[in-house]
Amino acid sequence: MAVPFPYEEFDLSDVRTYPLDSRRSKVKIEDFARPVTPRATFREWFDSLPAILGARDVRRVVDAMIAARRRGAGIIWGIGAHVVKTGVSPVLIELMRRGYVSALAMNGAGIIHDFEVALAGATSEDVDEALGPGRFGMAEETGRLLNQIIAEGAKEGLGLGQAVGRYLSGAKPPHGERSLTAVAQELGVPVTVHVALGTDIIHMHPQASGAAIGDVSLRDFRYFTSCVARLQGGVYINCGSAVVLPEVFLKAVALARNRGVDLDDLTTVNIDFMRMYRPQTNVVTRPVAGTNGVGISLVGHHEILIPLIAAAVIDGADAPA
Repeated sequence: MAVPFPYEEFDLSDVRTYPLDSRRSKVKIEDFARPVTPRATFREWFDSLPAILGARDVRRVVDAMIAARRRGAGIIWGIGAHVVKTGVSPVLIELMRRGYVSALAMNGAGIIHDFEVALAGATSEDVDEALGPGRFGMAEETGRLLNQIIAEGAKEGLGLGQAVGRYLSGAKPPHGERSLTAVAQELGVPVTVHVALGTDIIHMHPQASGAAIGDVSLRDFRYFTSCVARLQGGVYINCGSAVVLPEVFLKAVALARNRGVDLDDLTTVNIDFMRMYRPQTNVVTRPVAGTNGVGISLVGHHEILIPLIAAAVIDGADAPA
């Protein structure tokens, strides 16, 4: 049986101290935010942010994107459906036109929302309202057209992103200028779509073919891996995909390294409103471990962070290198 300890105050008489100015401190006043004046420019406001924690990390992402573009390295964006639903597609399209999107990867829901935007100028049904009456996921054009496009794409040896891009290019939908896939097709930017069977509303439609969906999505994985294999010195940004795209990215990195591809000096970024296991490990940590690459995690809303980053990239692109 352990002997109980007595009530005894700890003796502090010989505790050692040191001069404050000899200590290495993580926060310094030169890193503090600066108030901005009325009618300040965006650059003045952005430069006024503190060089601490999240604000510092936003600067690092912006700097990495500008540096990658200047040296001709790639920038790949991986986006979940929520990114489209938060209305930032026009911002990404502008970055695409300016050369800050070398390739675009989506999950299955992402291509659905982007397709509906192109056709109808609207997307994202009210699931709570539609589920009870059995209407959820049953929009006629979405299910019929996308499954038809996928089946035709499989027959012709296309990826899912290629097939949808080709369709939108020919159909000239009324809101194509707001569609990531349509504009990417116009600009020659590869779009790949990475599907988990049974997760998307178009899989509920009778026209859905598991063989066709699997064929075009597997081809897109191989296209995506080829893009990742070109990312030395570049940037990979994962936005709003908590499981599928982080897993796909990790496998693409593994395949590239299996073939001896050098992915040195890579910057990986995850943007979401909370930190989750797979993006943190499969995007931010593992791909750059043991290299001189950098992983950055930004926590915040897509509808705020993506426009902020884009504005800072565009504003800073003309600054001296």
